[in-house]
Amino acid sequence: MQTITPSRSWVRVEVILILALSLGQSAVYSLIALVQALATGPLSSQSTSLNSSIRENPWLDLFYQLLSIAFTLVPVALVILLLSLTAGSLKQALADLGLDLGRPVRDLAWGVTITAGVGVPGLAIYYLGRALGATVEVIPAALNTHWWTLPVLVLQAVKNAVLEEVIVVGYLYQRLERLGWSGRRIILVSAVLRGAYHTYQGVGPGLANLAMGIVFGEWYRRTRRTLPLVIAHTLLDVFAFVGYSLLKSVIST
Repeated sequence: MQTITPSRSWVRVEVILILALSLGQSAVYSLIALVQALATGPLSSQSTSLNSSIRENPWLDLFYQLLSIAFTLVPVALVILLLSLTAGSLKQALADLGLDLGRPVRDLAWGVTITAGVGVPGLAIYYLGRALGATVEVIPAALNTHWWTLPVLVLQAVKNAVLEEVIVVGYLYQRLERLGWSGRRIILVSAVLRGAYHTYQGVGPGLANLAMGIVFGEWYRRTRRTLPLVIAHTLLDVFAFVGYSLLKSVIST
């Protein structure tokens, strides 16, 4: 594959379009949702549900859930294609993202370590936000109970992790770096974007995810590996989604 060197104008437009198709769009809707929630009343008295059922019929619901996951990942495929054109090959693009499988044991170990380091503080910030009235009640899993509920929740967790870490960390860092941005500036923009598309949950989760974005961005700057971040994000969401689904009768968010 021949390597393509896009102009700065091309890269700017490309980044805008990719974000408009994916998490930039989510950030806009999330901020609007936060404004609407603040106008409605105290955040502590409101709730938001993740992973809700789409159809009443269980088989149709499963079909729509899988379609939703597949279509949400299309921007990731587009990003990898675009990075392949500038890297010269798909293999090199995956290596530049740190998504190759060259060091699976080390990536898994770091993923688990990051999960522990981020998960506990994140949970603490959520409950602090609830206590201060700055966070809505988050219901991590609102799917109806079927034989496929838990596998779909795991797929949702993987989808979220791949979408966010590939686009907001790996892709955005590479493209903004190509524009001559400093590492600190890129990390800050990436973290603000991550925080913004979580503000539908309230101010607390927005700030918590901003902090998480700084940690994840710095990790990528130092290691150029997104796979440990994908693993950590997947584990965090699996614990939240599957854990809530299994224990919702005895816990309260």
